[in-house]
Amino acid sequence: MTASLALVVTSVVLYSAGLYLLLDRSLTRVLLGVLLLGNATNVLLLASGGESGGAPIYGTTPEEEMSDPLPQAMALTAIVITLGVAAFLLAMIYRSWRLGQESLEDDPEDRIVASGIQLAPDDVNYVGAGPDDIDPDGDLTDGLEDGLVPYGPVEEARP
Repeated sequence: MTASLALVVTSVVLYSAGLYLLLDRSLTRVLLGVLLLGNATNVLLLASGGESGGAPIYGTTPEEEMSDPLPQAMALTAIVITLGVAAFLLAMIYRSWRLGQESLEDDPEDRIVASGIQLAPDDVNYVGAGPDDIDPDGDLTDGLEDGLVPYGPVEEARP
């Protein structure tokens, strides 16, 4: 039971392209990445099935000539799972299109972490604080005049 090198290389290429698309912030590319990952899984299962043989029905084909039915069943399961995840992502894409935003935005926490400041445990965390709300010495500015709303203390210092 040897796997064809062409099928293995094809599945590796599909997996790498699917992961690349999956890591993007655009939901359409995430959907395409999930579809490529599903196809790569099916190709890998096809490669793991070995050479084709007779129908795996007892009495019609000798046992040594039967093909393995397990990879076929797992491929069908992978197709169903990929279809379900794709339907869910299509619903999310449609909902975000109806709301007028197709790509994900950076939230305030991402902007604070990206700016590299360290908050002490007694600092107040602000909703909407970003790199523009940080003094040159690394502290958060008051920000209340900019419409930022404090929502409580931070439990532990951030790295």
